[in-house]
Amino acid sequence: MVSRRVRQRRRQVTVVGLVIFLLLVYVVFFSGGGSKPPHTAPPKTNTAAAFPAHSPLNPDWTGSGKPVTLAFGGDVHFAGVVGESLQTDPSTALGTTFPTLFSGSQLSMVNLETALTAGSCPEPADKPFIFDAPPTALTSLHAAGVTLATNANDHAVDCGDQGLSQGLHAIAVAKYPVIGIGNNATQAFTPYRATINGQRIAILTATQIIAPNLVTSWTATSSQAGVASALQPAQLIQAVQAARRTSDTVVVYLHWGTETVACPNSQQLPLAQQLIQAGADIVVGTGAHVLLGGGYLGKAYVDYGLGNFAFYDNDPPETDSGSLLITAIGRKIVTATFRPATDVNGLPQPLTGSAEATAISSWTAARTCTTLTAGPTASQATEAGETTPYVAPTPTTTPTTAPSSTSTTGASSSTTTTTTSASSTTTSTTSSQATTTQPTDNAG
Repeated sequence: MVSRRVRQRRRQVTVVGLVIFLLLVYVVFFSGGGSKPPHTAPPKTNTAAAFPAHSPLNPDWTGSGKPVTLAFGGDVHFAGVVGESLQTDPSTALGTTFPTLFSGSQLSMVNLETALTAGSCPEPADKPFIFDAPPTALTSLHAAGVTLATNANDHAVDCGDQGLSQGLHAIAVAKYPVIGIGNNATQAFTPYRATINGQRIAILTATQIIAPNLVTSWTATSSQAGVASALQPAQLIQAVQAARRTSDTVVVYLHWGTETVACPNSQQLPLAQQLIQAGADIVVGTGAHVLLGGGYLGKAYVDYGLGNFAFYDNDPPETDSGSLLITAIGRKIVTATFRPATDVNGLPQPLTGSAEATAISSWTAARTCTTLTAGPTASQATEAGETTPYVAPTPTTTPTTAPSSTSTTGASSSTTTTTTSASSTTTSTTSSQATTTQPTDNAG
């Protein structure tokens, strides 16, 4: 009997001891009683300042994860020999080299540097050079394999309101995508959209080059037909912000630069920065009629001047030409390749061998007078820039005279730059603080 009670007490002691041991284990390993620091919740962060992880607003966004290659050429004219060929046969007027220079791309684009009219120019504008072409120019672009064109430039309305109306009608009838021009600003700033390999591509366009005496009558507004203007950049930047929210890759093609000057001017530099902060992944353009440098601005890619592509000018360096192919996976720029050419009888002829190597070396060297880099760096996009409605600041410039006609490489101070060429004299005023730019006119 006694031994039975002893055994019961021993079992009770054992159970109590086991419970105490388990409690000690819990204290040591789960309540911070051991050497392991206690588990604490991560500090709260300001998520409003961070890009959403699964959104095109994020600079690391890759969309469908598949690459898309886009090809860009510069100014295309239908004057001179090319214009004569257009009259003979629109399907062959642009020759056979466009497909070679654009090969490997899923989309190609050029600047249509002319007004489109039904015949003769009905209302020639008050400016040095007037260019117009018949609607068959669109047939020629399509036959050459060009996906779309921009008409936001300083020649689109060369034939006045009547010519503009005829051009818009020709575009509608042809059902060929020409952007940067419209019956109002909404149409002019509407992006071209395409889905390629599951990637949503949006392309916008505008011009920084308009003759000073024509800015009011040429600029598309809520109630006036015209071109998309970047002289007042607010609407363009807002359009980029809107496209960013619903696109995997956002491209802006601009008409900009100072005629025959192979470095970006002080209007181009701040606009490129603003567009990238607003969400653009690729910013390219033309307008100087010579090649300018290209490279990375943060993670985005910028090319300041594609030069002439199919053009009547036969004098170097205006004959230096080529195509730029950019491969992107969403917002990630994978490669950018320049394919050099030279214009012969108005049409681009691809270069090979030592001539090709020399041309590529020259194009690469042109980057030295830009703020661009050979490879990507930290993203320049900002959460506020992509989401906060943009309002242009009030200009506060006090222009000073530039030391020479070629000092247009983006100095930080306010400058007035005057460039004189055989065809025109242009003046532009800019500021490192203000974004509004003065009109210029590259007459060629």
